[in-house]
Amino acid sequence: MTFEEKLEQYARLIARCGVNVEEGQDVVLRCPVESKDFVRLIVKELYKAGAREVIVHWSDDQIARLRYEYAPMEVFETFPQWRVDSQLMYAREHAAFISITGTDPEAFKGVDQSKMAAAGKASEKANKEYYDMMLRSEFKWNVAAVPSEAWAAKVFPDSPKEERMEKLWEAIFHALRIGEGDVVARWEEHGRLLGEKCRLLNEYQFVSLHYENSLGTDFTVGLPENHRWEGGADTSPNGISYFANMPTEEVFTMPHRLKAEGRLVSALPLSYQGNLIRNFTLVFKNGRVEEFTAEEGQEVLQHMLDMDEGARHLGEAALVPYPSPVAEQGILFYNTLFDENASCHFALGACYPTNLEGGAELEEEDLKERGGNLSMNHVDFMIGTRDLSVTGITKDGKEVPVFRNGNWAL
Repeated sequence: MTFEEKLEQYARLIARCGVNVEEGQDVVLRCPVESKDFVRLIVKELYKAGAREVIVHWSDDQIARLRYEYAPMEVFETFPQWRVDSQLMYAREHAAFISITGTDPEAFKGVDQSKMAAAGKASEKANKEYYDMMLRSEFKWNVAAVPSEAWAAKVFPDSPKEERMEKLWEAIFHALRIGEGDVVARWEEHGRLLGEKCRLLNEYQFVSLHYENSLGTDFTVGLPENHRWEGGADTSPNGISYFANMPTEEVFTMPHRLKAEGRLVSALPLSYQGNLIRNFTLVFKNGRVEEFTAEEGQEVLQHMLDMDEGARHLGEAALVPYPSPVAEQGILFYNTLFDENASCHFALGACYPTNLEGGAELEEEDLKERGGNLSMNHVDFMIGTRDLSVTGITKDGKEVPVFRNGNWAL
């Protein structure tokens, strides 16, 4: 299969499986300017699949960085209402949303963190209704990636410059199961297998999970009553399946916001708002991060944890087998979309209400009462290793091996 054929297969996968666009549906596509050639392929596939209109919003990290360097603080403390209204209009009309990532993992290294924190808070506050709709799967959305020169250089610094982009493209194709044959059929089967793991975990209804590995993780997280494990394809309100993330190797559920004890040690660096946080440790007491350290990015981690009250509590617990098309490549992608699918992980911040039986219909305070976490943030961080052990504890105190040596034991 030629490179061009793989690109076409990837674009078709996003349109037909990622957002599974419907006849007459609008699609909002957000993407970096570096990805323009591939974006044109996606747009073509979306129209071929029946899209009514594809609305493209371009971004540029270099311009965004100049804004942080030169614009006054007051610019970052508000968010334009017209942008809020635009997103909500399309979301309420059940448009599909696609976000293309792949810019420099350290695009904003050295930028004033107070400006970035202010911009993040203003955006999250202004777009709360939109993000709540997203967390409740009220519209279809998908996140995928396209290489950039800066990202490829970060992943393959020792390779000749002319080879880096090709190597990153091939790594992405492998992670996405792109190759000979019907890629959509492969993804449908992959989704079925992840769904089967969810079924097994939902039957157990563990009250807690205990994590241990040689890095120093020794951690117990409680799970709320009637929690639900999800993975593979999501389902839109009108019953259409779609994959929110590509790649995806995880099954995930809601931790109880007040039931987390012990130490979590990062297994991979975290790229957050264009900055890297390396070799960090979080210590939880009564569900909250009370102590933290990082060898690099301590200030960035501090700002992340201080976003709001819920930013120090967990919103997601995800299980990912170490042998996967992402992990088996032995590549650190410096991109959460990929690295979280090479490693078991948690997320600090907002929970997914759909991870609780009937959670999507609950008011915020009722969701919180049942153990769900509320926050403007949702930040995944990786703790999985080859020797990770995860043990499920049942209501009657029985210990059930869930993961052993980084892989499924169920």
